[in-house]
Amino acid sequence: MFLNITMEQWNKVMDINLTGSVLGMKCTIPKMQKVGRGSVINISSIGGIVGMAGTSPYTAAKGALRSLSIAAAVEYSKENVRVNSVHPAIIVTPMIEEHLDELSKQYFTSFTQLPRLGQPDDIAYGVLYLASDESAFMTGSELVIDGGWTAL
Repeated sequence: MFLNITMEQWNKVMDINLTGSVLGMKCTIPKMQKVGRGSVINISSIGGIVGMAGTSPYTAAKGALRSLSIAAAVEYSKENVRVNSVHPAIIVTPMIEEHLDELSKQYFTSFTQLPRLGQPDDIAYGVLYLASDESAFMTGSELVIDGGWTAL
């Protein structure tokens, strides 16, 4: 519960999940402005779209990143700098896999409409699309890659 979290814990979650992206945009957008184009892709989460018990700081950070991405898209669109966000569900990475036993995998899979959890390539191909010229008319968009988790 977020009422029990210390401010130190809160700030650490914000630093990792929001401030890092803010600093990244502060460093890269000016370079994109100079060349007259660019694509910022912020990795948010479905946690920025739907609430999940026990994840309030994470959800707040990812929701803020979602909103910041939309605002930045509006602010920098006239300079041909596109800003979009990606919202994955649980993706089976080495960091996550060490915490997931078979029962946990089944539990989280039950939230998806597809019969599996996401893989890193599922997200990589979405990011590749947003980075490419094929998405040249996309800005302020939210690419949800969640196996249908948020479809219900």
